[in-house]
Amino acid sequence: MSGRRGIVAGGNWIIDHVKVIDSWPAQDTLVSILQQTSSNGGSPYNVLKALSRLGAGYPLAGVGLVGDDADGDAIRADCAANRIDTAGLTAMAGVATSYTDVMTVKEGGRRTFFHQRGANALLGPEHFDFTTTTARHFHLGYLLLLDRLDQLENGRPRAAEVLARARAAGLSTSVDCVSEASDRFRRVILPVLPEVDLLFANDFEAEKLTGLSLRHDGVIDATAVGAAAQALLRQGVRGWVIIHFPEACYAASAEGAGHWQPSVRLPAAEIAGASGAGDALAAGVLHGWHEGWPMSECLRLGVCAAASSLRHPTCSEGIRPVAECLILAERHGFYSAPA
Repeated sequence: MSGRRGIVAGGNWIIDHVKVIDSWPAQDTLVSILQQTSSNGGSPYNVLKALSRLGAGYPLAGVGLVGDDADGDAIRADCAANRIDTAGLTAMAGVATSYTDVMTVKEGGRRTFFHQRGANALLGPEHFDFTTTTARHFHLGYLLLLDRLDQLENGRPRAAEVLARARAAGLSTSVDCVSEASDRFRRVILPVLPEVDLLFANDFEAEKLTGLSLRHDGVIDATAVGAAAQALLRQGVRGWVIIHFPEACYAASAEGAGHWQPSVRLPAAEIAGASGAGDALAAGVLHGWHEGWPMSECLRLGVCAAASSLRHPTCSEGIRPVAECLILAERHGFYSAPA
């Protein structure tokens, strides 16, 4: 892979309509919208834009479906402004570009998503072509939110076919899934893991995938996290399992390595919203992975990129170049590692 350069990302392309509200309402009650913006959303869009804003000096390319509409035009224009190749981003006539209403509570930045699947529901294996790419890595997300790729064929999700073709073409692979309140995790995610080099999962997703509780009395249980990572490695992940929380992230490798990286101790007054923080972390890790960094350095950039993202209510506008993200750690320090 030494001669290959670049990251291709495919999956959900979404316009996020982010609304900052003063509090979360009870059923049938009213709250005020304090601020609203529209911006990028979805795993490939967020990761690629984050990589661009980090200053990645290698090719970036997207694969997916949008509608032949104003939101689709906006996505392509934004990609062009962020040097993301959209040759693999197809506009579908008669189908709406996917969108999400993101309701973000001002205090603390917690968010809730109301999603319209749109064109993303039609994305299938036929839309991915790795025969001519010279990229080094392929990222796919979000599983559980890609209707056709989540479908089982002979007991195997169609996403596994896409990942296997990417690997056969010489790319390393990573996946991310969505935090869906369902029982589909093991059925849809576990069968694809033998085709995955890096698996990203937050604590909720890791619990759904393994059946293990990763917190006790609200505190991260480091032993349980390690056990969850090992359980996912046994399911076939080829390289690293990366489990992330608001407080920290943990990476475990198929070769027996393990690394904790606490999050940046960003002051609450600087947190504007948590939308896209997980994708920003993934982008930081993938940048380091692409550049051949040790995983400990990949994780450090990942949490710093996530902290940078938190300072803006949209998914990517808060992200700064690599050096500026790393300065956040020098300025604020890290939380303590889970015991």
